[in-house]
Amino acid sequence: MNSGQKLWREAIKIIPGGNGLLSKRPSRYGADIWPTYFSKAKGCKIWDLDGNEYIDMAQSGVGSAILGYSDDDINEAVIQAIHKGINTTLNAPEEVELAKKLLEVNPTMGGVKFARGGGEAMSIAVRIARAYTNKDIVAFSGYHGWTDWYLAANLSSKSNLDEHLLSGLSPVGLPKGLSGTCIPFKYNDVENFLKVISNNPKIGVIVLEGARYDFPTKDFLKTIDVESKKKGIVVIVDEITSGWRVSESGVYRIFDFNPDIAVYGKALGNGFAISAVVGKKNIMSVAEDSFISSTMWTERVGFVAGLATINKLLKYNVHKQLIEIGDYIGKNWLSLAKKYNLKLSVTDYKPLIGFKLGYGKDNDSIISLFIQEMLSRGYLVSSNVYVTFSHTKEIVDRYLKDVDEVFYILSKAIESSSVLKKLNTEIRSDAFKIESL
Repeated sequence: MNSGQKLWREAIKIIPGGNGLLSKRPSRYGADIWPTYFSKAKGCKIWDLDGNEYIDMAQSGVGSAILGYSDDDINEAVIQAIHKGINTTLNAPEEVELAKKLLEVNPTMGGVKFARGGGEAMSIAVRIARAYTNKDIVAFSGYHGWTDWYLAANLSSKSNLDEHLLSGLSPVGLPKGLSGTCIPFKYNDVENFLKVISNNPKIGVIVLEGARYDFPTKDFLKTIDVESKKKGIVVIVDEITSGWRVSESGVYRIFDFNPDIAVYGKALGNGFAISAVVGKKNIMSVAEDSFISSTMWTERVGFVAGLATINKLLKYNVHKQLIEIGDYIGKNWLSLAKKYNLKLSVTDYKPLIGFKLGYGKDNDSIISLFIQEMLSRGYLVSSNVYVTFSHTKEIVDRYLKDVDEVFYILSKAIESSSVLKKLNTEIRSDAFKIESL
């Protein structure tokens, strides 16, 4: 048992769920082998508590470290800000500077509100949209965080959220009166979207992700645009995962889509906590009538990190490298899968490139074996890669050389029905479940 596993056993005794983020639980990778905790990180490298060095070809801070871990330029800006003081009786001027920068790269928008986490930023956006339309019901597609407005979807049916990234999310603790206030529709399914809108005339807000593994179709976006304008519905695009990766701001801009609100987080501060709700001026002005306020939303570090990150993203056209590297990884996955006759397809969204297996109920056991074998070769992996600016072609080529070896192992294990026999850990799972000893 490694030091990370030992610490995790202590954690789940005193921290409900073991930590503050489902995506970092070891059960999502390999509960019996995953290092779980880090001692330091730089670029795309992570060192665990036992001093082992890994190349992160998995989550990259769950998408937050878009430039790479501990980026020198962002760190320098933040350290200077810390020495000047970060939270005082007066306001940090960088709040205004970052708001201006966000409006510059989101030219159809006219107002900004800041938070620190993605979930709370989405709650702010939904509050503002509901206040503007004076309607409670939200239609949504995709994953949008942990807060009540979103989990309310599972009050009317426990499976409503199952097709929106995470399954098994319990609405326990939510007021029963929220039932029916959040209604799902399927991503890129025009017919399903129109059905939901038609059957629920009191919908006042539509929420969708900019992209996750696949891009929205033009027909899907056009239908949302037409229906929302016809019915006076506010459209929110959640760019927390997708933002900054294919354009100088959100995915919505490359499709010439015109949402009322865009929400950013994760990559906005390159790992430092900062999120933003950016919206049209007439809609954002409603925020003055609704009490939306928190002390830590005014601390200086987040604003400084956000400014430094955006400036570096724009200076180096980082999104172009993310697309190029992601595309390179995807094409090589396909080539290696063909070489070893693996049933594998690749997603469309290149900066968060992913592969999907075609082995039904055996998919998770095969991915578990992939994780196990790559871990032994010095990589943190999953079936998706959040590409960062620190993922050079040299690093990726080294990774792909090892993937070649491991795909061969997978093909032989599948062929001989010995995947489970080769596993030294329990099968991974993305499902929300109780973590306890």
